[in-house]
Amino acid sequence: MYLKELTELDGVSGNEQQVRDFINQKIRDKVDEVKVDVLGNLIAYKKGTKGKRKIVLAAHMDEVGFMVTNIEEDGTLSFSPVGGVETQVMAGKVVRINGKVLGVIGYKAIHIQDREQLLKPLSVEQLRIYIGAKSKDEASKQVKIGDYVAFTTTFDQENGRATGKAFDDRAGCSVLMDLIDKNDRYEDDVYFTFVVQEEVGLRGSAVVVEQIHPDIAIVIEGTTAGDDPELPEYQWATHLGDGPAITFMHRGYVVNKKVYESIIGVAQKYSIAYQSKRRTAGGTDAARLARTGAGTAAGVVSVPSRYIHSPVSMIDLNDYNNTVLLLQKILEEGEAFAR
Repeated sequence: MYLKELTELDGVSGNEQQVRDFINQKIRDKVDEVKVDVLGNLIAYKKGTKGKRKIVLAAHMDEVGFMVTNIEEDGTLSFSPVGGVETQVMAGKVVRINGKVLGVIGYKAIHIQDREQLLKPLSVEQLRIYIGAKSKDEASKQVKIGDYVAFTTTFDQENGRATGKAFDDRAGCSVLMDLIDKNDRYEDDVYFTFVVQEEVGLRGSAVVVEQIHPDIAIVIEGTTAGDDPELPEYQWATHLGDGPAITFMHRGYVVNKKVYESIIGVAQKYSIAYQSKRRTAGGTDAARLARTGAGTAAGVVSVPSRYIHSPVSMIDLNDYNNTVLLLQKILEEGEAFAR
């Protein structure tokens, strides 16, 4: 399991190099071929024993974060979100700029806000990043417009649960790395793809499908959990501890019926705990894979995660381990899968 190392790396969409380099260094001697394409996707290939089909397993390396948009006269930084980050989770958080400069996202203290301000949601235009600089000139020596900004959360593990940032989708990346570590060879040709820029438009996966032309694809994701205190149970998407979530539909895509039923069939055959993702909000690279080029029969298996797209997320490690096991058994099924 590579969750700690992966989640503590910075990899905001468009700036996935740290994550890509780490994965490449860990897997390159365990696969038949590995390459980085022009967009930055990392593609690892293992030749099958029969090689009649091509299966793509896809996980995205990027995380939500920010970019510096201006350096103000007082030395603070204006910024914009990269991907879906709500302002409710920003204020007061420690961030890292370009992997080295620490800052804090600041807003006026509660003591000097009037009632109207307290009742209104913040806008990103009201927030600034403070890096300790006292002037624009001083700040400009440390950062520049266009620099990437990431949360700085450290990984922690206790009582069968783990917390950290970017489980969406470093959990999926770690699952693929664990599968590669098993050093198994399957009937089908398998492409383990670590894709870029999912959070800003499912971009990397479109380039992958045009290069490989797979027969089947399975996206491994970190998906939203619904078991939060403020949500009634009928609105839960997934529940921590109930196993990997299998998606039947989400924004922009109704999952290929044969692939969906085959994933469930494998889980049932090997008595692997699983759950259906009950809410259809959000999207994944499966939508892009399904509608790019000639199209690919694509499914989605996800690790449920509380508080995704925030500084701190939480997963259940049994869900993670069962996701690895489910994908392993799917690959072992070989040509019998989704026939």
